[in-house]
Amino acid sequence: MPAPRSSRAWSGYLRLQYRLIRLIDPLVHPLWRAWGLGNVVELDLVGRRSGRPRRVLVGLLRADGRWYVGHPNGETAWTRNLAAAEEATLVVSWPTRLAVRHRRLAEGDERDRAIRATSQHVFPGNVVYRLARAHIRAVGAYFALEVVDRPADGEADPGR
Repeated sequence: MPAPRSSRAWSGYLRLQYRLIRLIDPLVHPLWRAWGLGNVVELDLVGRRSGRPRRVLVGLLRADGRWYVGHPNGETAWTRNLAAAEEATLVVSWPTRLAVRHRRLAEGDERDRAIRATSQHVFPGNVVYRLARAHIRAVGAYFALEVVDRPADGEADPGR
């Protein structure tokens, strides 16, 4: 792994890339619900200030039997909402919903494993993340997820 090094060029490129992703989300979301899209999952959160439901499509990273999510360019609205929430809901395959808890990853081996796992992203994300790895190590915001042993809100309890 390259040494962590923040880059204004990568920061600008990633901001532009994620603006484009937000613009096409209304087109991609129904396709994802119908057929899936690589490692893309839906993360349902509550706004930390508004208290309103928020949803975002993110790449679910798998490494050593653990699940991770994150943003390569540091803090965003959804990473701040996740950090402020005790739990969130993960939709791995529509309409199955899983309640999850999270913990922010500090610099170290586990965070590096999560960043290496970005190779699981669909093209061209996997290539971009590989090229921007030094920047991502310097500023990326990553979380480990753990499934809570109960149905998510809005899903029937199979035991009833």
